[in-house]
Amino acid sequence: MAWRELSAKDPPRRFRGQRYWARPLPAFGDTRARILIVGLAPAAHGGNRTGRIFTGDESGNFLFRALYEAGLANQPESRRLGDGLVLSGALVTAAVRCAPPGNRPLPGEFDNCRGYLERELALLPRGATIVALGSLAFDACLKALAASGENIPRPKPRFAHGKSWRIGDRLLLASYHPSQQNTFTGRLTRPMLARVLRRASTETK
Repeated sequence: MAWRELSAKDPPRRFRGQRYWARPLPAFGDTRARILIVGLAPAAHGGNRTGRIFTGDESGNFLFRALYEAGLANQPESRRLGDGLVLSGALVTAAVRCAPPGNRPLPGEFDNCRGYLERELALLPRGATIVALGSLAFDACLKALAASGENIPRPKPRFAHGKSWRIGDRLLLASYHPSQQNTFTGRLTRPMLARVLRRASTETK
């Protein structure tokens, strides 16, 4: 909580003069979605600034273009609140709701925010798909599913891009996170993410 507000008070020069959201971020998208996309946490000068998850940074640019190309968004960019962006069939959220220092939440932050993720999982219809972006979000999804009463497979699933697990009546899909560390190095490419989203869409029909 303190970091999100400190980031807003002392932003980089390119964002000075802008009014920051600087509060916990809600999920964004279709509340009747059959696909839940779970990221890690808001970026200090991305979602924490704009008020929308995955908005205002390169990770978001990469993700929303992929959602647009998959037919899940009506436009390829997420710029700010009120920009006309609408998601159809997808809800985007995060395991942690406040921007953490160094984009690395502490275990207590995951614990504090797990209830939000549990409630979002409860909104999903039968047969819905969960796409976890990155290993930390993947682990958070497993814990939220377990807390919701689902039986987690044994041995416990281990994160691997493109892998999937059936947990109860839901499918959990794993993808690398669209961070610049992954996208600039080619660890995650647009076709790789497109395949995951295409499978998510196909599995939920």
